[in-house]
Amino acid sequence: MVKITGDTHGETARFWELISNMKKGDTLIVTGDFGYIYKDNSEENVFLNQMEKLDFNICFCDGNHENFDAIEKYEEIRWNGGRVHKIRKNVFHLMRGQVFEIEGAKYFVMGGGYSRDRYMRKEGISWWQRELPNDEDYKEAVRNLEKNCFEVDYIISHTAPREIIRMMGFNPDFKEGELSGFLEWIMYRAEYKRWFFGHFHVDREVCLKHRALLFDEIII
Repeated sequence: MVKITGDTHGETARFWELISNMKKGDTLIVTGDFGYIYKDNSEENVFLNQMEKLDFNICFCDGNHENFDAIEKYEEIRWNGGRVHKIRKNVFHLMRGQVFEIEGAKYFVMGGGYSRDRYMRKEGISWWQRELPNDEDYKEAVRNLEKNCFEVDYIISHTAPREIIRMMGFNPDFKEGELSGFLEWIMYRAEYKRWFFGHFHVDREVCLKHRALLFDEIII
């Protein structure tokens, strides 16, 4: 079974509570701001080693509050049809613009987001330029969607399409405009059943196909 949750932000106690009903062979997907590879220190490594002892997979797309320097040090491999950084044998960073087949369903993943609080952060310490996709990320996404005839079962992202952001009552960030605009284009171009995202720290069924997630499991 696949379970999807919102931003975990490296919260260890809540992680153990979240996974209490996970079973062997399940897959947990976090919609960005994973946070367990953020300080890149021994304490985080101990926790990741504990994750490796679990008998299910833990996957995450990247959000805006990620240590990209630390994540990108891990080996890149192909997993279930798409590119990932292998953090542990059962912990994977789902790279941008990839399509994965998990338990017989296709998942298109597009991480990235804009940090409104970047003015409080320090580049390379608590904020990274790579929080937003680059041209190659967008090209990779289009290539992989074209390979699948723009038909997938589920879409996982950190932020949301521009129109969905407005439907939630928020104003899309100007500097995130390219990403939210791209996601909006996918929203109208692709065929999919459901779209899950985090970033806004609300748990809300925005419309029939789109759901914003808090740190609370959703079962597909």
